Amino acid sequence: MRRIFRHRVLWLLCSSLVIAGSVTGEDGYQRGIVASVNRQASEAGLAVLKSGGNAVDAAVAVGFALGVVDGHNSGIGGGCFMLIRRPGGQVVAIDGRETAPAKATRDMYLREGRADTRLSQSGALACGVPGEVAAFDYAIGHFGRKTMAEVLAPAIRLAEEGFVLSAMQADRIASAKEDLERFESSKAVFFRKGRPLAAGERLKQKDLAATYRHLAKEGVDWFYRGGFARAAGDWMAANGGILSSADFSTYNVVIREPVETTYRGWRVVSFPPPGSGGVHLLQMLNILESFPVAAMDSAARTHVFAEAMKLAFADRAHWLGDPDFARVPRGLLSKSYAAGLISRISMDHAGKVPGHGMPPGWESDVFKKHTTHFCVADDEGNWVACTATINTTYGSKVVVPGTGVVLNNEMDDFAIQPGVRNAFGLVGADANCVEPGKRPLSSMSPTIVLKEGEPVLALGAAGGPKIITTVLTELVQVLDLGMTPAQAVAAPRVHHQWSPDELIVEEETPVELRTALEARGHVLKTQKAISTSQIIQRPVRGKGFIGAGDPRVGGVVAGW
Repeated sequence: MRRIFRHRVLWLLCSSLVIAGSVTGEDGYQRGIVASVNRQASEAGLAVLKSGGNAVDAAVAVGFALGVVDGHNSGIGGGCFMLIRRPGGQVVAIDGRETAPAKATRDMYLREGRADTRLSQSGALACGVPGEVAAFDYAIGHFGRKTMAEVLAPAIRLAEEGFVLSAMQADRIASAKEDLERFESSKAVFFRKGRPLAAGERLKQKDLAATYRHLAKEGVDWFYRGGFARAAGDWMAANGGILSSADFSTYNVVIREPVETTYRGWRVVSFPPPGSGGVHLLQMLNILESFPVAAMDSAARTHVFAEAMKLAFADRAHWLGDPDFARVPRGLLSKSYAAGLISRISMDHAGKVPGHGMPPGWESDVFKKHTTHFCVADDEGNWVACTATINTTYGSKVVVPGTGVVLNNEMDDFAIQPGVRNAFGLVGADANCVEPGKRPLSSMSPTIVLKEGEPVLALGAAGGPKIITTVLTELVQVLDLGMTPAQAVAAPRVHHQWSPDELIVEEETPVELRTALEARGHVLKTQKAISTSQIIQRPVRGKGFIGAGDPRVGGVVAGW
C-alpha cells in the first residue's frame, strides 16, 4: 500500500508539472511567481508582473480574474484577507471581510424560536457588505504601481470574451441549480434555455465586464457610493433584504496587526481575528513544536495532528469573533498555554475534549481592532498571500441584476444561534453572534513564513474550516519533513474540527494508516477531497521561486 501511495503522489506531481506549470530546475523562476487555482487567473497575474507591476499589482489582477473564471468561489460580491510582506520587512494585514448590514439583529434568522439556516445561506438576507473591492483598491493604492484600470484589464477581457466551462465548473453550477434558478438575474448568467450551462459551453459575462469597466473608469466610489450600491440596495428593498446602499457607503477596510509565532526557528506570520485561521494555526504549531514530528511514523504524527486540531477548534467555537465586538484573548497564542494543552494529549488513544480552555489573560489581554487562495512574489521582496471568498458555492445565489456580480452569503458565518451549525458544520457562541457592522468569523488563513528575516514560504487554502488544518499540515510537511510545495499540496489530508467528533480523511489515505488511527479510537469519515491549496517557496538563501497549484482542481503556477 505504501508503494501505491508513493505511485499516486508521483503521478500527482507529474500531472502538476504539466497542468500546473510547476517549476523544474534548482532556482526556478527568477523574476516572479503566481500560484492560483486557474490558468487564466495565474496568467493574468503574470502579465501584470511582466508589464512592470509588482506582486501586489499581480495579486489584485489574479483576484479580479478569479471573479470571472472561478466565480463559484470568489468575486467582488465577497471579501478577502490579504497578507502582504513588503521589501523593507513590514507585514501588512488588510481585512476586506464582509460586514453585517446596519439593520442586522442577533435573532434575525430565528423563526418561532429556531434558527432557519436557509435564510442565512441563500437569498436576500444572507448577504453582508462586500469588502474585496475596497481591499484590492487599498492594496494597489498603497503598495502597488499599477492603476485600477491596468489590473482589471485581463479580467475584463475574460468576462467579455468568455471561457469554456470545465467539468468541475459546470458541476458547481449544477450543484447550485435549485437555488440559482430562484433568481431570474442568476439564471440569465448561468442557464441556457432553462438548463444550467454544461461542460464545454462558453460562459460569457457581459454585465460583469461592464461592471469591471465602471470600476476601471470611475474607481471604487462607483461600487460603494454609486451605481452598484444603488442597484444592490434597490434589489434588496424589492426582495425582502436589509442590505442597503447606505451600508455600502460606510464600508471600510481595516488594517490589522498580523499574528505570529516561532516554530523551530522559523517565524510564521498569519492573519488575525476576525480570522480564526491564523490564531489556531499558530496555536497548533505551538503544540506540535513539543513533538518530534519528523521522527514519528505517519500514524503517530497524524494522531498528534488530530488531537491538536480538536483542542484548537474547541477554543475557536467559544472564543473567536470580530475583535472590534468580542474579547478574543491573545493568550491563545501563548507557548505556556500550549504546554498546558499538550498535557491533555495521550499518544495511546484519541482524547475527549469537553470544551474550550482558559488561556492566560482572557479577561484583559485581548486583540484590538467556498473560497480561493492565491500567492504571488516578486524579486523586489514583495510577497502576497490572499484568500478570497463569497462563502459557499455561488454565495447567496443572487446576481445583482444588470451587474453580473454574485453576492456572498457570509452572514451564515456568524453564529446565527448558539449551538446551531453553519454550512460547514461549525458551531459558535456569543463572540460570533450577529451584530450591525460586525465581521463574521472566518477560517481564511493566508500565511507567510520567514527565515532570518527573509520570506521563504507563502501559502493558504480553500475549504471552510479545513483551511486551517490544511495550512497546518502543509507547513509541517515542508518545514519538518522537507517536502517540496508540489509534494505537500498533493499529499492526502486529514481534518478534525472538534464538533462533530470525527476525523475526516481523504480517499487516498493509505488503509494501514486508517487502521492505525481507528485502533487509537479515532472515528473516521472519508471524503474525496478535503480542501485545495497553493504554495510558493524561495529556498533559504536561494535566488529563484518554486511553487505548486493544487492538483485536485488543476491549480496553476506561472512565473518568469
